[in-house]
Amino acid sequence: MPDSASSQSFENRMSSETYLNHPTFGLLFRICVIDDNRELFSTLYAQRLFFLVATTAQGIQFEPLGRSDARILVEGRLRELRRTGQSGEHSKVQAIHQQTFQ
Repeated sequence: MPDSASSQSFENRMSSETYLNHPTFGLLFRICVIDDNRELFSTLYAQRLFFLVATTAQGIQFEPLGRSDARILVEGRLRELRRTGQSGEHSKVQAIHQQTFQ
């Protein structure tokens, strides 16, 4: 039986994950928020296909991205978080960057 610390960590991680169903590629998971209306998603299993997902008044729009373009978006987000002094969010996105692109 898991102890309460690891159980709580698992619950926090699960509650912070966001998934989206793509009409062709299936289940996507959110890598990070890019700005107010845009988020970076990747395919759940391969993590080779990336999508910039924009939420607009017309609905959700998927823009496919290559790995290098996705990495550039995340690095831009890191610069923005550093510039605005959001160290907690910066640490989270930095960890995501290392897991995904290194």
